[in-house]
Amino acid sequence: MNNLEQTLSIIKPDAVERNLDNEIKEIFRKKGFSIKKEKKIQIEKSEAEKFYKVHETKPFYNDLCAYLSSGPIVVMVLEKKNAVLENRELMGSTNPKDAAEGTIRKKYGISIDKNSIHGSDSLENAVIEIDFFFRD
Repeated sequence: MNNLEQTLSIIKPDAVERNLDNEIKEIFRKKGFSIKKEKKIQIEKSEAEKFYKVHETKPFYNDLCAYLSSGPIVVMVLEKKNAVLENRELMGSTNPKDAAEGTIRKKYGISIDKNSIHGSDSLENAVIEIDFFFRD
């Protein structure tokens, strides 16, 4: 048993717009993640609302949905041991100002909204989020 986990990662519109997708993918590869699936897409606001449904009662929900659907995104299935936790650590804090040195959000994030990347926060959500974008 190899205990590999999968997690969803989204390179958000601000990073795609700045052509950072390949650079960010390279960071994942260097940290031992394999990118099992990936695609560049643009989603409708209604799809972003379904994706972020868990946050619908929060004040930032509408802005979050508008932002995720504002431009192309790159969605990826990342795989490695402890993928969820290690991806969360590699991304850094939601607010790039609070993120640790060397994390993706510290390096590329512009603001708390435009923080360049999303990652699943649990194994359960990873399954749901991967299925959301990669229904076969």
